[in-house]
Amino acid sequence: MPTQALIMFAAGIGIPILAALNARLGANIGSPAAAATILFVVALITAGVTAAVTGLEPLRELPGQPKHLFLAGALIAFYVLTITYIAPTFGVGNAVFFVLLGQLVSAAAIDHFGLFGAQVSPVSGLRLLGIAVMASGVALTQLAAR
Repeated sequence: MPTQALIMFAAGIGIPILAALNARLGANIGSPAAAATILFVVALITAGVTAAVTGLEPLRELPGQPKHLFLAGALIAFYVLTITYIAPTFGVGNAVFFVLLGQLVSAAAIDHFGLFGAQVSPVSGLRLLGIAVMASGVALTQLAAR
């Protein structure tokens, strides 16, 4: 398996862990919004240290970037806030199931239309079948957990 695939696999492992940890923190302190804020402070420090180690020179390019690219920050905040609020009552597995389903649909659309500069990869019947099989597999894991 290529290094990039292993790194993304590790990131995938981290998503439900992030959801469970932050949901528990939010429940423990009685404020999912405060828990999300703490998560972002820790994330900012982590990203800041990484940027400092790898070089801050690219930050000079930020003012010239299209403003819509900064929407990614709002999207990650939406994800963290919603998973922190919803996972304690809906379940981490159920919450992540719908996140994965949304990711499959969104990724297919981004690839199909080449949105945001992505490489174009048309959605074929076989690819739709693959997405359906993946979604079905994730759904089965949730049904089996009941």
